[in-house]
Amino acid sequence: MTGYFHVKNIADLEKRLGYIFKDKKFLIEALTHRSFYHENPDKADTHNERLEFLGDSVLGFVIVEYLFSSDNQFTEAVMAKMKSYLVKESVLSEIASSISLGKYLKLGKGEEATGGRTKKSLLADAIEAVLGAVYIDGGYEKVRELILRLFREKIDIILRSGELYDFKTELQEKTQLLFNTLPEYKMIKQEGAEHRKIFTVEVLIGDERFGRGSGKSKKEAQTLAAKEALYRLRQ
Repeated sequence: MTGYFHVKNIADLEKRLGYIFKDKKFLIEALTHRSFYHENPDKADTHNERLEFLGDSVLGFVIVEYLFSSDNQFTEAVMAKMKSYLVKESVLSEIASSISLGKYLKLGKGEEATGGRTKKSLLADAIEAVLGAVYIDGGYEKVRELILRLFREKIDIILRSGELYDFKTELQEKTQLLFNTLPEYKMIKQEGAEHRKIFTVEVLIGDERFGRGSGKSKKEAQTLAAKEALYRLRQ
């Protein structure tokens, strides 16, 4: 898809985004790669790199604000780690692919010929530019709504699994601070066939049980036990 950007293409993408632009020029700018801009100066006034820069900042702020407001009360270090994961190229390109963003881009012939529509770096830049465009066109609440809709599943997976959140380290720090002792993890049971075992672990602080977790590995069980213990301590 090269040449001028047709009204149908704009409407299709707006439907995928769930956002209708008041000024379509911002969306067209967000979709215009510099390769198209340099090859077609008569068809493009600018390219998407300024919007990409803006969108990167807006995305980071929305994610951090969401994490900051969550019931988990994440530390600065944990929020930084989660944000870093959510704005990395592979995640952004996956989000872009989920709305088929690549097929709407305006690319130069060279980028088109080398598979630019599926390049992770190009898709990641484009989704940031689109977010920047939504921010300029519709304001903060609209772009926040869009970001949380697009990224909700990724965020929820992190919050549920604790994959990027070191619960055990935080629990150790808290117990040392509050009780001057370290948590102790105790195996309660192992169930299932050898290749499908489920481990259940309790975490003790002193003689009191503060959390329990079950998982496919001892590490996962300990992590979930620590997560429960942290929740109890916060209460």
